[in-house]
Amino acid sequence: MPLDSEKLKVLLNLKGRLEQRIKELENEMKEATATLEAVNAVLLEKGFKRGDLKEVKATATEAPVEAAILSEEATVEQRAMEPENVIPLKTMNEEPLAIIYVDKQELHVLPDERKKFSISTPPFQNFLVERVLVKMQEKDSDLVRNGQMEPEKMFAFNIIHEGDLLREIVIRNVDDTRLKELKSSIRWTLEKMYEKMKSQV
Repeated sequence: MPLDSEKLKVLLNLKGRLEQRIKELENEMKEATATLEAVNAVLLEKGFKRGDLKEVKATATEAPVEAAILSEEATVEQRAMEPENVIPLKTMNEEPLAIIYVDKQELHVLPDERKKFSISTPPFQNFLVERVLVKMQEKDSDLVRNGQMEPEKMFAFNIIHEGDLLREIVIRNVDDTRLKELKSSIRWTLEKMYEKMKSQV
């Protein structure tokens, strides 16, 4: 028996909504998988062994992730940053560049090891270091000199490298506003470095 036009419209509408929901769930699954891989990479980088990861996973129901992330002494700024504890940085084409591990008000930028980023590749030094990181540090240094900020709260950074090979960028005393600027600046810098590296191959 053929469907009348009203029922047909309802079913077509339902079909469209279901297809859209399936796409959304697939995207959520991809995002969750990428984030899980990033978390595992950070844990392994910090010295955890595979067995340790399984042990933590087995006790996850007894100790929720939120309890492990949030400390009782966390400040408002720290709490604002914690939902994005691990932030993947990718190119416009979804190519992995790095992950940012947010630990309270400290960032650990861990470049994708396969890319072998060099600190001598532009625009790392002339843009990210000199125009972004150094400028933030100078601004806080002025506030400290004027008595408007305590020295221990001043923005600071450390570039960890082996020869020219960039291993990690550690950035301390980052508030929520600066986190957004740093995410954007670091992603842009690494993408430009990656494009330059590819053009030289």
